Amino acid sequence: MAALETPQATIGWSARPFSLKGVDGKTYTLDGVKGPRGLLVMFICNHCPFVKAVIDRIIRDTRELKEHGIGSVAIMSNDTVNYPEDSFDNMRRWAKEKAFPFPYLLDATQEVAKAYGAVCTPDFFGFDANLRLQYRGRIDATTPSNPAPGARRELFEAMLQVAETGKAPAQQQPSIGCSIKWNG
Repeated sequence: MAALETPQATIGWSARPFSLKGVDGKTYTLDGVKGPRGLLVMFICNHCPFVKAVIDRIIRDTRELKEHGIGSVAIMSNDTVNYPEDSFDNMRRWAKEKAFPFPYLLDATQEVAKAYGAVCTPDFFGFDANLRLQYRGRIDATTPSNPAPGARRELFEAMLQVAETGKAPAQQQPSIGCSIKWNG
């Protein structure tokens, strides 16, 4: 497990459009998942220990952010041939088991991950109401080796600020996780 950090983001770029199949069989687009006050785009997968360490917090935070007008979507872009734990069937199983309150989408071509510049799982992109990037940071200080039960809710606080003011805090800590498993 090689851990990667997300690079420093250029704030203000526009969210890239997509049309991807969800584990519920529906097709989702950027406009279909955004909330009236913003959107959280998350690149996650089933097998990554970093994602597993924070998935319950992701679920909690996305549920609460919805109440503040922030939509959320999770995208899985890993190579499913070499990483069968991330297969569509396993995505469906995990989303159901965890009762994901957001669409969980398969990016089989990896075009969406590339368009966003996603590098790891989890990788978080927080957009304002105009779908301009405001946040690219971590959920909190949790890692597989540091459960951090009382960690400050950095992602939640940043996205709440985006919902209220249109801007995230200038100080953002990079997310850390497993590299996206690129095809071929």
